[in-house]
Amino acid sequence: MSDETTAPEVPAEGKPKFGKQQIIAGIITLVILIVVFAVVLPQLGDYDAAWSAIQNMETWQLLMIVGATIAMVFIYALPFQAALPGLGFWQAFQVRQVSFMISNVVPAGGAFGLAVQFGYLQRYGYGAAPATAVIGITSAWNTFVTLLLPVSSLILLAATGQANAAATGITVVASAVVIGAIVLFALILRNESLAIKIGGWADGAIQWFAGLIKRDIDVDATAGIVNFRASIIGVVQERWLLITVANVGQQLAQFSILYLAVVALQGSWFDPIGPVEALAAFAFGRLATFVPVPPGGLGTVDALITSILQAFGLDNNSALAATMIWRAATYFPQVIIGGLTMLISGGNKSTSEPAPT
Repeated sequence: MSDETTAPEVPAEGKPKFGKQQIIAGIITLVILIVVFAVVLPQLGDYDAAWSAIQNMETWQLLMIVGATIAMVFIYALPFQAALPGLGFWQAFQVRQVSFMISNVVPAGGAFGLAVQFGYLQRYGYGAAPATAVIGITSAWNTFVTLLLPVSSLILLAATGQANAAATGITVVASAVVIGAIVLFALILRNESLAIKIGGWADGAIQWFAGLIKRDIDVDATAGIVNFRASIIGVVQERWLLITVANVGQQLAQFSILYLAVVALQGSWFDPIGPVEALAAFAFGRLATFVPVPPGGLGTVDALITSILQAFGLDNNSALAATMIWRAATYFPQVIIGGLTMLISGGNKSTSEPAPT
């Protein structure tokens, strides 16, 4: 499931247009989906056997998954409320669901999803500055949480004695990289002079790379970092804990669906897959969402999660069935709700009251 994971620059005018890049991305997406669902996943398990396993689930197990899915849909709106004081739940719900639908249906639709978020926030009376700030904050926090979850799962695996020397080494390196990125982000927020200094280092690195490939790259990283800092610093200083809890909760809500599916299919809460192993499968699978094609990591995430669950000991067909349930629960409801929400909100634009900017 895709969330916009890069800090956006969304102007009030000049929204992204569907053109040649999207057509190429659509073709690539189609090829990837055919390869994954027609070639890769059938090698990991049997669709018919997986579907039979799903049909044999008990009613209470299905109800738990349905309940977790409903909770996830509502929790998905909370990061926007956390990052934008005064934004109502229904407003945040519309922004998130419609942009989810666009981002996860349109090939390379992340830019379109960001533009939708910006447009809805302006409709609610928020100016360009707060709209850009909330989009930037939620994108940055979603990125950090997506990177932290695999590291956290590796640490938990090591703590429970399930990590070998190679995995432990990877854990140390990955932890250093992620912690370094978070520290760098914190330094940027600490004061403007540090932000300018870090921007200068980034500009130097960009120019070094440009010289390496013998290309001119016209990017002012310093200005971008300083402007981004200025747009989010006030809200982050006051609400960073709330923002963090909301974004972690959003991803754990998705994880809970996968874990409940695994539990239902294996008939146990811990054997052979417990919450730690399921979290590792979910966290590493989610890394594929950073690849913009196909939308939402459709297919690529599924193959990764299935293979990791199998590596931890879940039988092939149950692993495939668990992934199918997770994909169906986290993708289709929000795509449908997003489409319906867009129709409802688009037909009644005058109901939103202006908000303070």
